[in-house]
Amino acid sequence: MNYQDMHPESLMMSLGYKPALSEGSVKCPIFQTSTFVFDKAEYGKAFFEMAYGLREAETDEEMGLIYSRLNNPNLQILEERLAVWDGAEAAATFISGMAAISTVFLECLKPGDLLVYSTPLYGGTDHFITEYLPSIGVEIMSFKPGQEFSELTKMISSSGLGSKLKMIYIETPANPTNALIDIEACRKVADAFSEDVVLAVDNTYMGPLWQHPLKHGADLSVYSATKYIGGHSDLIAGAVCGSNDLINRLKAQRTFLGNMLSPFTAWLMLRSLETLKIRMEQAARNAEQVYRFLANHEKVAKVYYLGNITETDPSYAIYKKQYTSPGAMISFDIKGGEKEAFTFLNNLKMVKLAVSLGGTESLAEHPKSMTHSSIPADLAKEMQITDSLVRISIGIEHYDDIIRDISQALDAVDL
Repeated sequence: MNYQDMHPESLMMSLGYKPALSEGSVKCPIFQTSTFVFDKAEYGKAFFEMAYGLREAETDEEMGLIYSRLNNPNLQILEERLAVWDGAEAAATFISGMAAISTVFLECLKPGDLLVYSTPLYGGTDHFITEYLPSIGVEIMSFKPGQEFSELTKMISSSGLGSKLKMIYIETPANPTNALIDIEACRKVADAFSEDVVLAVDNTYMGPLWQHPLKHGADLSVYSATKYIGGHSDLIAGAVCGSNDLINRLKAQRTFLGNMLSPFTAWLMLRSLETLKIRMEQAARNAEQVYRFLANHEKVAKVYYLGNITETDPSYAIYKKQYTSPGAMISFDIKGGEKEAFTFLNNLKMVKLAVSLGGTESLAEHPKSMTHSSIPADLAKEMQITDSLVRISIGIEHYDDIIRDISQALDAVDL
């Protein structure tokens, strides 16, 4: 069979791996080694020339293995398979989601450049943008959902920094409110100032299954691969998918920052990719049932869930255009404030009180005091990240059990 004719979930079992090269092992072994033997000195010279960009590969010339900080079979197979889900030319993986995000910024931005970013963002990303990047001379400008095109274009132009715009970075759906950003509109804004502006999308909330940013004009699709891609809450990783040119730049930066994945973590992710589709689809089915329960509960003031978007909502057109599923992330405002939210969280039994998302188990947390605690109070309020907000990552348990646990925890809340 031709690999090009196969579905992604089938390719996850075999793409990039040849059992004959590994004693016939049906699964890719862990290549737990620091360095690789060259057959000839000439090969070592050629590999380093290509690895360090001293020359392009000649026709039919393949990059060989050198050292696990540069390349490793587990890493290469993982990246080839991961790129399939996003329809990307290439992918690069990193030791954490923040390693992936920070490498993107450090490679694409220099002092004097302008970064435009959406709000809200994951707390770690927000901190890196607002605290670190200005310290190295990068100009920053934020915008909110609904400002993607005409308002954003005007904001950039009126700032006098339009000629310095080098990146637009967005997170859609936003963490933790599920607010949507129009990727195509952001592409138009970027192109209005320069074709060289990089549009990067944090796609962690949707995984590589429910949204494909590159198809809507993004240059880079960024992930905390700890979440749905890893999917078992037993590893930390990050990933970026995009064009060969941009990914090669990120890999070169990764080589010298030294923030690549270990062979073992890459091997764990290869395992995870085999079940990615069935895990995510089950979680989405469960989330639909949980949403129906929460939407009708007397102690819940508002639910933030993509399946709750109606045709009269301004973001409905974005939802229908960009997403193939409402996903498995639900946030809701409990009636009351921090006390009531904490009472709910403290009374959960099966659902775990922990940060992170996208694992097989359901997780719940309090964004304002936990994942987004670094955001100033006034901005948090503007972003609807309040004391009453609770975020739940729906897992793959039976939805009846998830709902029963949420129900008994809500029962413990006194209003």
